Amino acid sequence: MITISPESPLAPELALLHARHSEAMHADTPPQSIHMLPAGALAAPGIAFFVMREGGVPLGMGALKRIDAAHAEIKSMHILHEARGRGLARRMLNHLMAEAKAAGFSRLSLETGAQPSFAAARALYASAGFAECGPFEGYGPDPMSSFMTRAL
Repeated sequence: MITISPESPLAPELALLHARHSEAMHADTPPQSIHMLPAGALAAPGIAFFVMREGGVPLGMGALKRIDAAHAEIKSMHILHEARGRGLARRMLNHLMAEAKAAGFSRLSLETGAQPSFAAARALYASAGFAECGPFEGYGPDPMSSFMTRAL
């Protein structure tokens, strides 16, 4: 049984998720173009952090960061590579969109990589109605970044 629930990003059993996410972000992205948040930053006010589990084992994570009363950003969405191919990323994305809408946000945006290694992520977001946009809150132009947004 798959569950997704709000949790603290600082829980020790989430170390593998954070490590794998960091490893994936550093694989082909220069440090100045990496915009992921470490666990401590994901525990900040204004960020809702969610963990996907199967049988109690963490398989994925995702977060919503408040930009303003109407706009939120998806942060640190990651599914462990050994759990991929089962539609779990789409399930996490749908959960984050539903949580954002329930929280009263009318716009949801994200930043992901522009490199070929991020093509599957960009395709997932596009299939969920996200469209390319320019940099938003706190970001500047970066050839390694792809910015996307959608109304809720």
